[in-house]
Formats: sequence, C-alpha cells, structure tokens
Amino acid sequence: MWANRDWVGRYFPGSTRPGDELAQYVHWCTAVEGNTTFYALPSADTVRRWNDITPETFRFVFKVPKSISHDQRLRSTDAELTGFLRLLAPLGDRLGPVTVQLPASFGPGDIGLLAAFLRRAPRAVDSTPITWAVEVRHPQFFDGGRAHVGLDRLLADVGAERVILDSRPLFAKPPTDDAERDGWSKKPRVPVVPVALTDMPIVRLIGRSSLADTAAGWQSWLPVLKQWVDEGRRPIFFVHTPDNVAALPLPRQVHEELAATDCPLDPLPPIPPESGHQGSLFE
Repeated sequence: MWANRDWVGRYFPGSTRPGDELAQYVHWCTAVEGNTTFYALPSADTVRRWNDITPETFRFVFKVPKSISHDQRLRSTDAELTGFLRLLAPLGDRLGPVTVQLPASFGPGDIGLLAAFLRRAPRAVDSTPITWAVEVRHPQFFDGGRAHVGLDRLLADVGAERVILDSRPLFAKPPTDDAERDGWSKKPRVPVVPVALTDMPIVRLIGRSSLADTAAGWQSWLPVLKQWVDEGRRPIFFVHTPDNVAALPLPRQVHEELAATDCPLDPLPPIPPESGHQGSLFE
C-alpha cells in the first residue's frame, strides 16, 4: 500500500501526516496494490477521499477480502462480494482489476468453485466497470498440465487475468539480511507464467534488499512488457523489495528502461521538489 511511513522524509515530504500518504504516492506511481482490503474494509468516506485525491489515470488494484477467498473459499459469497464492490464503486475508472488471491491449498479439485464464482461475479456495479484477476499458488497450476491449461482456459473464457508473481529475484541466492530471510519464509516460490490473457496483465516482482539485484531481476521483463504494449495492452508492473523501504522509485526505473527500448509509454507524473528525495535510485 501507499501508507509506508518509512517513505516520509525519504520520498514524501517530512511534514506528511498519517493518512495523507496517498496524495504523495500519486506523484511517484500510477497504480497501487490495495492489500488492506484483504484484511479489512475502508469506510465509504475513505473511498470517496481516495477518489478525490487521485488523478483520473490512477489505478487501484484491490484484493477481495480474505473472508471470501480463504475463509469461505468462494462459496456463498454473492452478498458479501456485491457489498465490497459497491463500496469501491465510487472510484469509477480508477478501479483497476479486482484480484482474487487464492491460498496454496486451493488446487485443481477446486476449479469448479472458481469457475462458478467468476461466472457470477459482477461486471459492473453502480455503473462502475469491474474487471477480474486471479492469483493462484497451487503448483499444479504452473506445470503445463491439465489443471494449468484448464485454469488459463477458464480465465480467458470469462475475461479474467492471471496475476503473474515473479519471486525469482528474491530466491536467486541465499538471504543476506533479516528482511530477505523473512521473505524466504513467507513469499511463494512458484514458476513464472508470462502470459497475458486480457488487455491489462499484472506482474508482481519480488526483489531483494540490493536494488541492483532487484533491477537485474526485471531485465527479462522489458521485452515482454514492450511486446504487450505494442499489442495494445496496458500492463501493470509492481516492484517490491523485502522491506519496501527503498522500493518506491523502482517502478519509475522500470518505466525509464522500458522507454529506452522505444516502447510507447505515457509519461509519469513529475516528482515534486519538496518530496525530500535526492540522489540515485541505487544509493
């Protein structure tokens, strides 16, 4: 999320108060992962405020609540899901793909539950279009076998995207600090499936504490992203580091390197001089 207090004084002005971080975040990035909705719902007033302080081109990529994806495992969730989407509807076009992040225990035998969920899931709420993305963790969804093919066919049939998690940079070599050790214990180690099923593919890259190692880890994505853009797609590319303290400028570096390949990209917002950030991305 955007409310990382470690960024205050480093990338956000030192005067940034708790609750005002989003107004600073939008100067750095044009999309954000909304992990908070996985654990708790914001108030309606908070959602309206998010809409008011973000530009029209900004995109929120929220996760459905854990109660829907993990506790109920997509069963009997219609009323709760509709309420969740109605809460987010004031964001309008700022609402990017809504993500269903499934646990590793959700496997091939559960594909029918996912199919029923996605086929019932609203495509619009209160005139706000809703698009869907799914993140899976079970290994059989990555091995090229029947479950893998069946999942991709289902998602393509219903117009949903498959979230691509790339944790290869994190696991490329043994951890060197506590943050990387924590990441090794918690982050999934699943194969990468670099396939776009919709016009808005989503990549989540998990890097290392070393920003240079993290940058090395996204190099293989540059030609893929360029191809997607050339095809008319609008990929969303998130970059994390184990503690995220220095992660905020990294998507801008990806954008800069991708633009250098003659990939047609919209410009990023300018960073205000009062942000407090100085020096190289890899300082």
